[in-house]
Amino acid sequence: MNGSLAAFQDAFVAALTDVPDSAAGALAELVAQPGFAVYRNTLIKGCVDALRANFPAAERLVGAEWFAAAAALYAREKPPRSGPLLEYGEDFPAFLQGFEPAQALPYLAGVAQLDRLWLEVFSAVEQPVVALAALATQTPEQLARQPLVPRAALRWRWFAGLPVYSIWSCTREQREVPTALVWQGEGVLLSRSAGRIGWQSLQRAGCVFLDACAAGRSLEQASELALEVQPELDFNDLLGRLLAAGAFAALVPTTQSTLRKPS
Repeated sequence: MNGSLAAFQDAFVAALTDVPDSAAGALAELVAQPGFAVYRNTLIKGCVDALRANFPAAERLVGAEWFAAAAALYAREKPPRSGPLLEYGEDFPAFLQGFEPAQALPYLAGVAQLDRLWLEVFSAVEQPVVALAALATQTPEQLARQPLVPRAALRWRWFAGLPVYSIWSCTREQREVPTALVWQGEGVLLSRSAGRIGWQSLQRAGCVFLDACAAGRSLEQASELALEVQPELDFNDLLGRLLAAGAFAALVPTTQSTLRKPS
């Protein structure tokens, strides 16, 4: 057998997913055997089942048959390379965005994005939440300079022009999507607290604020950016909602060290 083991494994996976001209030499002889189709079908079915589990709201919107057909096409284009199937489908929302049969459903890719964000929140590492007492002990000047770091188990997203959150939350909770849905932009916040994942709507300013926090901006700087996009924002209400959702990680204590010159 020519080539390295890694090259053979890559070629084997490619052959499993029907990539043209992917098999050569000894591998071509293996692929030509009738039993190889069993491996191929098993892999594709496993991928489709994983995508169904990872994108439940997207599947409910389009139905099991439509979803299975799209998932099978995706699996042939992008088979899993490594890691558990819980992580499979990272770019499935992008696939749906460019999938021709999905063009009549402009919100479908966004719904799949929220399914993906739910998975990321679910699998994120645990972190202590910022204590209100730690904030209360700071002076106004200190608090203004304080950066608030979003927790690993927190995700947020703004969807311009599309009511993606309303569609996703209704579908995820297995409720009927309102027929008189207002076609406008929506934001969403997903968080995990005490092992439970919750979600709520989030204004554009809230998404901007969290973007700034994630970029390391101070509380004052982040709030100014939020107020720029939404001057009528009730910032105290926004911050209260985020703190109640456990949005921020515990503050990292700062220490001052005294440097001594060598004698």
